[in-house]
Amino acid sequence: MVGLVIVSHSMKLAEGVADVSRVMAAGCPVAAAGGLDDGGFGTSFGKIRSAVESVDGGDGVVILADMGSAVMTAEMVIEESGRKDVVLADCPIAEGAIAASVASLCGDGLSDVKAKAEATWDERKV
Repeated sequence: MVGLVIVSHSMKLAEGVADVSRVMAAGCPVAAAGGLDDGGFGTSFGKIRSAVESVDGGDGVVILADMGSAVMTAEMVIEESGRKDVVLADCPIAEGAIAASVASLCGDGLSDVKAKAEATWDERKV
């Protein structure tokens, strides 16, 4: 199953999105990597790398990030890993996480999980 990592400047936001994903797709490996190591706002290379390792079951990992340095730090983790099966999805973080977790739970592969997360840009609320 493809693992998911939710990256945010806020620990609470990352954990909240991860919690909702786990409710919608119980069993999908999802980890939150939010905030700095001291609990403050920001992003942590180490937290993201550890989260990737924690959800990696061999089918790849999709990282979803909120904005700015969260995206940049996630890209640094991917580059440092040298892996092709750890990718960053360009999507709204909450909607993308739900779509990705359901797709992963249904057995979709890495590229399809990423694509389904990214397709949420087109989802309307009204």
